[in-house]
Amino acid sequence: MRQATSRFAFISSETSDADAALETLSARYGQASVDEADIIVALGGDGFLLQTLRETMGTGKKVYGMNRGTIGFLMNEYRATGLPERVASAIAETIRPLEMQVVTTAGESVKALAINEVALWRQSYQTAKIRITVDDQMRMAELSCDGVMVATPAGSTAYNLSAHGPILPLDAPLLALTPVSPFRPRNWRGALLSNKATVRFDILEAKKRPVNVAADHTEVKNAASVTVRESPDQTATLLFDPSHSWNERILTEQFRY
Repeated sequence: MRQATSRFAFISSETSDADAALETLSARYGQASVDEADIIVALGGDGFLLQTLRETMGTGKKVYGMNRGTIGFLMNEYRATGLPERVASAIAETIRPLEMQVVTTAGESVKALAINEVALWRQSYQTAKIRITVDDQMRMAELSCDGVMVATPAGSTAYNLSAHGPILPLDAPLLALTPVSPFRPRNWRGALLSNKATVRFDILEAKKRPVNVAADHTEVKNAASVTVRESPDQTATLLFDPSHSWNERILTEQFRY
């Protein structure tokens, strides 16, 4: 168990609420640099927390989020008191990002990491046409759609859920392959894949039907092909209060009506 003497680095999304929380917490507990800290406390919303996880990926730093944003699905409740005790009893979850490799129609190659999802979507009024291959086996010769994505368990409650994809427990060894407004095949609702799978999207008629792709906030225009897999070596660690763990949030979300 971690000791109550953990060194904290408080970082803010730079909203008024987050800045005020940073001032209060750093005055109470002290402020270490990110390099020196044992625990990074991210003050903001889910987007800021994901940004923090990307920036600390592979460093071994643990990130504890407190909600100073709007929804805060990934965040713990904000309270100024009892932080060392909360962190000492927190549940650690390992986040593994997706690795995206894009080849554009101009032949440029771009790589990026995504904690939530890698999403493709049509760039113009023309419906996108995409071929889907999983582990070198073609699974769908042509998907006509507005878009398609591969989502991690951490990202399954974000864009994936909005597109009617499945919610995945954080420790599930799965990825969600989810279409966005599929036209043909109209009734296809996506697939659950092993987290060891490699997914390749080939853009058909890429010049006529241009497609953009994004790994979280990293966007690439005019994709010709996109390869996605879970990173075998990059990880981030997220801390949750036991009273409001990720799995409890997942169960609660699935029973909303």
